[in-house]
Amino acid sequence: MKVDFLESDSIQEIKNCAAQNAVPIVRDEGLEFILNFIEKNGAKRILEIGTGIGYSAIMFAKCAADISVFTIESDAERYEQAKKNIANENLSQRVTCFFGDALEFDFAERFDLIFIDGPKAQYIKFFEKFKNNLAQGGAILSDNLFFHGMVQDLSLTHNYSTKKLVKKIRKYIEFLKANEEFETQFFEQGDGISVSVWKN
Repeated sequence: MKVDFLESDSIQEIKNCAAQNAVPIVRDEGLEFILNFIEKNGAKRILEIGTGIGYSAIMFAKCAADISVFTIESDAERYEQAKKNIANENLSQRVTCFFGDALEFDFAERFDLIFIDGPKAQYIKFFEKFKNNLAQGGAILSDNLFFHGMVQDLSLTHNYSTKKLVKKIRKYIEFLKANEEFETQFFEQGDGISVSVWKN
């Protein structure tokens, strides 16, 4: 599924807003990978950790009319903008946006797809918290595992905080590789994506 097939002028405005305000959004190639995954696997209920300004949640919902998305954002300004963007796309009935720390939320629902794209330092905690909300046959997808190439080459940054973050992403990758409950595949699309499914 091509990203541009789903894009409208209003979607382009969201992308422009993200660029102007330094809000990270899923790269086109990575988004196309996820949309194809949703279509191929018939995912209907999606949980997203890290709404940003709503771009990816909107694009997920646009895949099919019977898809519903729960998405959580911890930044108040981005949360408010996301709600506006979702409403402008007439998706408020199918995209539910929550404000707060994802680790403080509990859901009774099970999801066909859980997309982790929030604070990178918390990826392991997000995975462990929400894995039991995964429906049978579902998958957990994690984004930004390359982190602009820095995961492979730490010399690309000299910023101490960024180096600490990159090391935490590396730790998450090792966590996925060593996880005995899940089988994880890694893909180069976008900024690096992993797909984790239950082994049993």
